[in-house]
Amino acid sequence: MKPYTFTRTYASHADFQSLVALLDEDLAERDGEEHEFYHQFNSIESLKHCMLLYDNDKAVGCGAIKAFDSDSMEVKRMYVPPQERGKGIASRLLKGLEAWAKELEYKRCVLETGIRQPEAIGLYEKNGYHRIPNYGQYIGVANSVCFEKKLT
Repeated sequence: MKPYTFTRTYASHADFQSLVALLDEDLAERDGEEHEFYHQFNSIESLKHCMLLYDNDKAVGCGAIKAFDSDSMEVKRMYVPPQERGKGIASRLLKGLEAWAKELEYKRCVLETGIRQPEAIGLYEKNGYHRIPNYGQYIGVANSVCFEKKLT
């Protein structure tokens, strides 16, 4: 396996912001008219637990976690550029974020993704996430799919 380097950082990191900009472009295309609805919940300013994965000095993936409730972290802003996919980068990032959540003494991770993101759904299912009823702002949103994974 290729030796990638993890970096824990903040939302202000230039590489994190660059990857999130690519993610937003991709989501705008996939979500179409619904993009603005989703976009309002994806501000990165409040993210304090961001992670980058590097191949040498090139950022090849990002993700973040934020407190959801007293026992749960929400996985946010997961992205791997198309040319880097199929290398296990997203799974490594997800495992890194889960390990960080455990270190912070959280018991589970939750997340929301869209039905127009079959790669993301496959990633989460492959990594032990189970579908749950849509939570919070996603209740009643037909194009949202929510997941959880217990970390204990």
